[in-house]
Amino acid sequence: MNSAPTTISTRKTASHPGSVSLWIGKLAGGLVLWAFLLIIVLFTLFPVVMAVLGSFKTNAEVTTGATFWPSVWQFQNYVKAWKGANFAQFTFNSLFVATVTTVGALLVASLAAYAVDRREFAGKKLFVSLLASTMFISIGAVVLRPQFELMVHLNLQKSLWGVIIILISGHAATFFTLIGFFKGIPKELDEAAMIDGCSVYGIYWRIVLPLLTPGLGVAGLFVFRNAWNEYILPLVFTMTKPTLQTLTVGLASLRYGTSAAAETHIMMAGACMSIIPILVVYALANKSFISVTSGSVKG
Repeated sequence: MNSAPTTISTRKTASHPGSVSLWIGKLAGGLVLWAFLLIIVLFTLFPVVMAVLGSFKTNAEVTTGATFWPSVWQFQNYVKAWKGANFAQFTFNSLFVATVTTVGALLVASLAAYAVDRREFAGKKLFVSLLASTMFISIGAVVLRPQFELMVHLNLQKSLWGVIIILISGHAATFFTLIGFFKGIPKELDEAAMIDGCSVYGIYWRIVLPLLTPGLGVAGLFVFRNAWNEYILPLVFTMTKPTLQTLTVGLASLRYGTSAAAETHIMMAGACMSIIPILVVYALANKSFISVTSGSVKG
């Protein structure tokens, strides 16, 4: 009569070591994963932390690197950076370039993605291939002179509009980002709207564009960041008009002071201030970014 319970208890005892080993394996895997993520976070945040701390140090402390914390917090570094880099004007220039570039790139890329995804036309595959080639073939500064000469013919070589037009033209990454979102919008909505008498542009503006808001938020975040951090183009186009310099170009001028001595601490203070607009834009687009990434995980 007692043989059955004894057998069950024996099976539980036999299976117990296996479950313990499985639990230990999961715990070890979780610890390794968290250790790896912690190392990545440290490598990512360490330069930022050093820049922030360096912005409150004296130039001697930054140069020698003898101390981790500032011996005396030099808050006047930010005042010197604000005045030395003409931050108010240069920040406005950077915001103007980044904002107009973002709006223009999203408009051009979304229209192109809408045409490729929703319409059929001759040379469609060739257009997509050429656009993709601009992402994988980087010729860098080689195209800088032709771009400048093109802007000279348009009489935009001494204007920020020349920089904006060139930045908008490099919208391949934005195009491929948005076309992925377009494929998630049912084409039946277009057909229903067309039956109701809506035009092609009406469908784009009234139906597709509102549904594309998360994608626009994510793509706009990256476009704004790239335009804000652009250095070479604003440098070339504003050489003869320093008042049009963007913040990235103006920060470079903080590297050396009036006595031609390196002032790294002032440049660090300016760099820390230049991060703030990017953080604000990320906070505004954060909801769209998280919704997209969470949706991809669920899928």
